[in-house]
Amino acid sequence: MDSAAAETSQETEAAPVEAVPPAVPPAAKPGARRAARRSARSERIAPNDQRGADARRSRVEMTRVDLWSVLKITLCFYLAGLAILILAGLVVWLLLDASGGIHKFERFMGDILSAKDFHLVAPQILAGSVLVGLVLVALMTIVTVIAAALYNVFSDLIGGVEVTLVEAE
Repeated sequence: MDSAAAETSQETEAAPVEAVPPAVPPAAKPGARRAARRSARSERIAPNDQRGADARRSRVEMTRVDLWSVLKITLCFYLAGLAILILAGLVVWLLLDASGGIHKFERFMGDILSAKDFHLVAPQILAGSVLVGLVLVALMTIVTVIAAALYNVFSDLIGGVEVTLVEAE
């Protein structure tokens, strides 16, 4: 085995992890202990530190995105967003209705339109909101899938996104 291969195999082997004593006494706040553990962990995987040998680093390039996976994830994401918005809209509607805001708005619009019987119909507004939301979900899903397809094309031309993975034991 030549010396370059020996150096590579030595770099990827993980050294045993030393126990790091907590830098903060146990009587301190939990947030301070968490910060001390985080700083000890970042010291352990620092590249210029002598203890950095216990972490393995690898660079990965993401060159393709599966369009079917993008479609499934974005559809779930946008549908969940729509459900949250519809639920928030219902809560706001109920709060406005309980405080008399809906009645005041109906009276205001009736005065502007010179209509004495102007009323907002809640089921029609809800149905319209759901339909508009579903159309937006479909459009945004299609746009996201097209963006993923464009990413695939561009990554073939100029390369993908490089990610550095660090494995610490």
